[in-house]
Amino acid sequence: MRLTICLIAAIALVSAATPVGAKATHKPAALELNHTTWTYSMKGKTYRESIDADGNYITQTTGGKHVDHGTAVVKGDEACFTSAMNKDGEVCWKSHNIAVGHSMVVVNDKRGKLTVHRAAYKPMKMPK
Repeated sequence: MRLTICLIAAIALVSAATPVGAKATHKPAALELNHTTWTYSMKGKTYRESIDADGNYITQTTGGKHVDHGTAVVKGDEACFTSAMNKDGEVCWKSHNIAVGHSMVVVNDKRGKLTVHRAAYKPMKMPK
């Protein structure tokens, strides 16, 4: 009997805390790029890209060859990259947050879709 009374009291408290007809709102966390590492495959090669705490990225093949570097910023729901090695300008991909160990498909209007995998952060250094 005591258990029943406790359960009824708990249900009443929860019900009182939530107005009738109220919808639960869940706002996803803002996209965060800084201090992250990603892997992806493009044109038959696999790459690792790390973005440091200041928004600077370095891209290498998984074999360690330097491929690109530049800056990364978040603009709304897009991850935008500007290479210091080419004149493509800013390239943005529709994205969202995912946990380490998970994958997602990012989309760019000109370059299509790309599957990326979030890896544990691994800082990289510019080649000498």
